[in-house]
Amino acid sequence: MEGMVVIDAKNAVAGRLASYAAKLALSGEEVLIINAEKAIITGNRDYIFKKFLQRRHRKSISNPRRMGPKYPRRPDEILRRMIRGMLPYKKAKGRQAFKRVKVTVGTPEGITPDITYTKMPNTHKFVTIGEISRFLGAKF
Repeated sequence: MEGMVVIDAKNAVAGRLASYAAKLALSGEEVLIINAEKAIITGNRDYIFKKFLQRRHRKSISNPRRMGPKYPRRPDEILRRMIRGMLPYKKAKGRQAFKRVKVTVGTPEGITPDITYTKMPNTHKFVTIGEISRFLGAKF
């Protein structure tokens, strides 16, 4: 695709990938991230699962009957929400930048990545976003 930066998320640390994608989107680039389920989050596996489960079932402080904010289950939406957190989303330029970010599970036909992460991080303690999604109950 012309005029679009394609990033392969395989073996990429999700936070670093999200900040890079947010910066590109703010500078006016269209960003497509493929293989979202293969991005990783470093740290203790049990702690990460517990944290994501708490986010998923968060209740409102003001009204216990109203649930929210809602956090996604699917890997592409989890990664997209991370990117949104790194953008000034409440301002017009942040919302416009967020619209320029597309995230997919797997690789679409005929797309070759411009940026790939070949090196794994220097740790053995990590969880893929796909594992987190399955733990939360997503079917992808």
